[in-house]
Amino acid sequence: MSQRVWVLDDDSSIRWVLERAFRAAGWDAKLFELPADMLAEMTATNTPPALLITDVRMPGMDGMDVLSRVQTHWPQVPVVVMTAHSDLDTAVNAFKGGAFEYLPKPFDLDDVIAVAERAIQQQQPRANAEAEPKVSATPIIGEAPAMQEVFRAIGRLSRSNASVLLTGPSGTGKELVARALHDHSDRAEQSFVALNMAAIPEELIESELFGHEKGAFTGAVQRREGRFRQANGGTLFLDEIGDMPLAVQTRLLRVLAEGQFYPVGSHQLVAVNVRVIAATHIDLRQAVADGRFREDLYHRLNVIHVRLPTLAERRTDIPALARHFLAQAADELQMPRKQLTEAALERLVQGNWPGNVRQLENTCRWITVMASGERVDVDELPEELLNERAGIQEDTNNWRTTLRNVLAESLDGSDNSKCAQLLAEIEQIAIDEALKATGGHKQQAAERLNWGRNTLTRKLKQLNSQSK
Repeated sequence: MSQRVWVLDDDSSIRWVLERAFRAAGWDAKLFELPADMLAEMTATNTPPALLITDVRMPGMDGMDVLSRVQTHWPQVPVVVMTAHSDLDTAVNAFKGGAFEYLPKPFDLDDVIAVAERAIQQQQPRANAEAEPKVSATPIIGEAPAMQEVFRAIGRLSRSNASVLLTGPSGTGKELVARALHDHSDRAEQSFVALNMAAIPEELIESELFGHEKGAFTGAVQRREGRFRQANGGTLFLDEIGDMPLAVQTRLLRVLAEGQFYPVGSHQLVAVNVRVIAATHIDLRQAVADGRFREDLYHRLNVIHVRLPTLAERRTDIPALARHFLAQAADELQMPRKQLTEAALERLVQGNWPGNVRQLENTCRWITVMASGERVDVDELPEELLNERAGIQEDTNNWRTTLRNVLAESLDGSDNSKCAQLLAEIEQIAIDEALKATGGHKQQAAERLNWGRNTLTRKLKQLNSQSK
């Protein structure tokens, strides 16, 4: 017998597409345009659907209200929330309200079917959900698919105290995500304490983390609480965890395992209840292989891994980020708010941004101070952005020669696997660039590579398995 799915969306095209996708997958799909009609049908029927998929923004009643009512009266029905107006608060509220999954539009139809199948397999009766908590506003901005994955992770983790490892290049906003994880958790009323391992002299890290007694070492003129005590009941964010000395890693592992430690110079155990969120821009697996990071600590921290995308992987967010940072800079510096022309915005979107979001924020500060008029065109952008195009053109002229030389070297006969490895690396680069160009949208990336979507999915799985 086919499973029954109800689709609630005021957009007829979405209903049409989902109906055909579900029916092709062997499901019995029923469509609703208005929330009131769907709720009336569910109240009248003796057999509610196996799954409900609902939009968020609809006339009369939004999807969060629908989610709340279904959770109250039919808690056994898993609900998948979908929306074209996705942000962090919506994702968090959806998961806290009891949603099984959160899908930002546009979505891959195969992903929708996979989520539906998973919902049926994992379906369990649940207690009535509590009223949705009010969540605070967040400075995290992003509608690109790559950022939606981050939002979904934060939403899921809002119901957990598990340790989290944040990875990504410098400037991608790891501390912002750590704060969002704290703000949307049940520890939100307690302290959020941040500590950057790279900014503290090695000989002081242990004292900084665990505190010390008066006279414990030269210069310890008074007793001091460490960051673990300051964060007791709340969250401790350890940035650049890869720079932590091995001796301190051993102590940190014990705290994570036992929830207690000795301050430096003390024989009195201190018990704490702290959620640790760690972040790094380096490859910790390589650091473990090199003997620079403890493998057991890596696994203890890496309970949940969230990778933050580079700015190049979420180019569609650059205009919104730029407007936000320009407004923020104007308020902080007490200066007129600058506006970018379409051509200037396009140049920002095309930029390399090796410093990621932090570099964009600093660029907007520069524009606020240095641009003469309130409307800023391309010629008033920072010089390094204007010079990027010339560098790109020069690199474009040389790439064929460079590639030819590298290929010739790989075919010298010394190792027959060299060429295969090189071709795999080239394919990996092509996939990365296609995903960057499309903001992480797999279907569009596959089209630009002239592949089928299934081909891209298969190659991504192969590359992921090779990297583990």
